[in-house]
Amino acid sequence: ARTGFRIKKTVRMPLVTRRLRDPDINPCLLESDASARCMDENNYDGERCSTYFLKYKNCRKFWNSIMIQRRQNGVKPPMPTAAERDEILGAMGKMPY
Repeated sequence: ARTGFRIKKTVRMPLVTRRLRDPDINPCLLESDASARCMDENNYDGERCSTYFLKYKNCRKFWNSIMIQRRQNGVKPPMPTAAERDEILGAMGKMPY
Protein backbone atom coordinates (compact mmCIF):
# COMPACT_ATOMS: atom_id res chain seq x y z
CA ALA A 1 0.00 0.00 0.00
CA ARG A 2 1.13 3.48 -0.79
CA THR A 3 1.30 6.02 1.99
CA GLY A 4 0.15 9.55 1.28
CA PHE A 5 3.09 11.88 1.55
CA ARG A 6 3.99 15.08 -0.18
CA ILE A 7 7.34 16.35 -1.16
CA LYS A 8 7.81 19.76 0.34
CA LYS A 9 8.93 22.13 -2.36
CA THR A 10 11.04 25.04 -1.23
CA VAL A 11 10.83 28.20 -3.24
CA ARG A 12 14.29 29.32 -4.23
CA MET A 13 15.51 32.17 -6.34
CA PRO A 14 16.68 31.17 -9.79
CA LEU A 15 20.46 30.80 -9.99
CA VAL A 16 20.84 33.92 -12.16
CA THR A 17 18.95 36.01 -9.59
CA ARG A 18 21.00 34.57 -6.71
CA ARG A 19 24.22 35.38 -8.55
CA LEU A 20 23.11 38.94 -9.27
CA ARG A 21 22.32 39.41 -5.57
CA ASP A 22 25.72 38.05 -4.50
CA PRO A 23 28.01 40.99 -3.57
CA ASP A 24 31.10 38.94 -4.49
CA ILE A 25 29.80 38.50 -8.03
CA ASN A 26 27.92 41.76 -8.68
CA PRO A 27 30.13 44.76 -7.89
CA CYS A 28 27.34 47.25 -8.65
CA LEU A 29 24.63 45.89 -6.37
CA LEU A 30 24.16 49.19 -4.51
CA GLU A 31 23.92 51.18 -7.75
CA SER A 32 21.50 48.65 -9.24
CA ASP A 33 19.28 48.73 -6.14
CA ALA A 34 19.38 52.55 -6.03
CA SER A 35 18.23 52.88 -9.64
CA ALA A 36 15.45 50.32 -9.11
CA ARG A 37 14.33 52.16 -5.97
CA CYS A 38 14.36 55.46 -7.87
CA MET A 39 12.17 53.96 -10.58
CA ASP A 40 9.73 52.64 -7.95
CA GLU A 41 9.56 56.01 -6.20
CA ASN A 42 9.15 58.02 -9.42
CA ASN A 43 6.41 55.99 -11.07
CA TYR A 44 8.90 54.48 -13.56
CA ASP A 45 9.82 57.86 -15.05
CA GLY A 46 13.28 57.03 -16.36
CA GLU A 47 14.26 60.66 -16.91
CA ARG A 48 14.11 61.35 -13.18
CA CYS A 49 16.51 58.49 -12.54
CA SER A 50 19.12 59.21 -15.22
CA THR A 51 21.75 60.07 -12.59
CA TYR A 52 21.29 56.64 -10.99
CA PHE A 53 21.48 54.92 -14.38
CA LEU A 54 24.68 56.79 -15.23
CA LYS A 55 26.27 55.85 -11.91
CA TYR A 56 25.37 52.18 -12.49
CA LYS A 57 26.73 52.30 -16.06
CA ASN A 58 30.00 53.87 -14.87
CA CYS A 59 30.27 51.30 -12.08
CA ARG A 60 29.88 48.43 -14.58
CA LYS A 61 32.41 50.02 -16.93
CA PHE A 62 34.98 50.50 -14.14
CA TRP A 63 34.75 46.95 -12.73
CA ASN A 64 34.64 45.45 -16.23
CA SER A 65 37.99 47.12 -17.00
CA ILE A 66 39.42 45.74 -13.72
CA MET A 67 38.12 42.28 -14.66
CA ILE A 68 39.75 42.48 -18.11
CA GLN A 69 43.10 43.51 -16.54
CA ARG A 70 42.94 40.66 -14.03
CA ARG A 71 42.15 38.13 -16.78
CA GLN A 72 45.09 39.38 -18.84
CA ASN A 73 47.35 39.06 -15.80
CA GLY A 74 46.05 35.56 -15.03
CA VAL A 75 44.51 36.63 -11.69
CA LYS A 76 41.69 34.42 -10.42
CA PRO A 77 38.87 35.09 -9.89
CA PRO A 78 38.63 37.80 -12.54
CA MET A 79 36.14 39.78 -10.43
CA PRO A 80 37.64 40.84 -7.09
CA THR A 81 35.63 39.80 -4.03
CA ALA A 82 33.61 42.45 -2.18
CA ALA A 83 36.40 42.80 0.41
CA GLU A 84 39.06 43.18 -2.30
CA ARG A 85 36.94 45.79 -4.08
CA ASP A 86 36.65 47.79 -0.85
CA GLU A 87 40.46 47.76 -0.59
CA ILE A 88 40.85 48.86 -4.21
CA LEU A 89 38.39 51.72 -3.78
CA GLY A 90 39.99 52.69 -0.44
CA ALA A 91 43.42 52.84 -2.06
CA MET A 92 42.07 55.15 -4.75
CA GLY A 93 40.94 57.66 -2.12
CA LYS A 94 37.83 58.61 -4.08
CA MET A 95 35.05 56.87 -5.95
CA PRO A 96 35.99 56.42 -9.61
CA TYR A 97 32.31 56.38 -10.65
